[in-house]
Amino acid sequence: MGFTGELAVSTRGLRKTYRRPGRSPHVAVEGLDLDVPVGGVHGFLGPNGAGKTTTIRMLLGLVGADSGTMRVFDEPVPLRLPAVVGRVGAIVEQPKFFPSFSARRNLSLLAGGIGADERLVDVVLADVGLADRARDRYRSYSLGMKQRLAIAATLLKDPDLLIFDEPTNGLDPAGIREVRQTMRGLADRGKTVLVSSHILAEVEQVADTVSIVARGRLVAAGTVAELIGASSATTVRVGIEVPGTAGELLTAQGWGVRRDGRYLLVDGAPNPARVTEVLARAGLFVDELMPVRVDLEQVFLELTAGQGPGTRPPDAPRKASHGRRAQGGAA
Repeated sequence: MGFTGELAVSTRGLRKTYRRPGRSPHVAVEGLDLDVPVGGVHGFLGPNGAGKTTTIRMLLGLVGADSGTMRVFDEPVPLRLPAVVGRVGAIVEQPKFFPSFSARRNLSLLAGGIGADERLVDVVLADVGLADRARDRYRSYSLGMKQRLAIAATLLKDPDLLIFDEPTNGLDPAGIREVRQTMRGLADRGKTVLVSSHILAEVEQVADTVSIVARGRLVAAGTVAELIGASSATTVRVGIEVPGTAGELLTAQGWGVRRDGRYLLVDGAPNPARVTEVLARAGLFVDELMPVRVDLEQVFLELTAGQGPGTRPPDAPRKASHGRRAQGGAA
């Protein structure tokens, strides 16, 4: 399974196992098939421990794969990594900057070290919205500004593909918004942005396409709209004067029921009409009934349910297509 059109990244059957003295081996990535289309923001999503960082490290040649294939801009890596590394910028760990130097001075030193044009320093600072703070010392920057400066550093060689591993970790809402806007701006300029994250709500607001992984394997891929449309999750918001009694009746139907103040959130009902039918038979009548819009987080939870330690993800990952479910075997 995969996306059609030109791909920035493609893996097939990728596997990585870590050997641990005195302990059983840990399979971090197991038969991963990952496609990242050229252009736009691609969310690489999964819970902590799903193998996202290991996959990124293998793509960058920082960790060797046990088996499988990887291609970046159709070049096999790590064999041909030197041929494409100039087209790739990545933040896997927080870069080290000099605290007492200004942002501009830090980038100037870095540009000299990698042979980048000094004139690009002001350009990349403007690209990430730091032009007005370019002369401020790095130590005075907020966490969000520091992350944007790290992104600016990756832009010095004008890469076509940018890879960010959990770039909003530890940031406050303002910092998260700044980084999100920066990634969207880069994609709108024609860059390909691959961002790994477990924060689904943030990725939903910026990503064009996503891949969801669980325990090292792909479980779904598609556009955000397709995956949301393909979700089987149905939630209905029910307003009723006696939510306790109504909740017991709806739970007896095998549906999931959660309290939200005077409202009930009902999961799993085939349609809202069935909710009103069950309650009306008991003489209970709703004063509000509204389907709740499915978001990426709900899709994620549905797809990764039961994917805790000691479980395996399904063998057939799901590719969304035109808002309907489709099953595809792993290559």
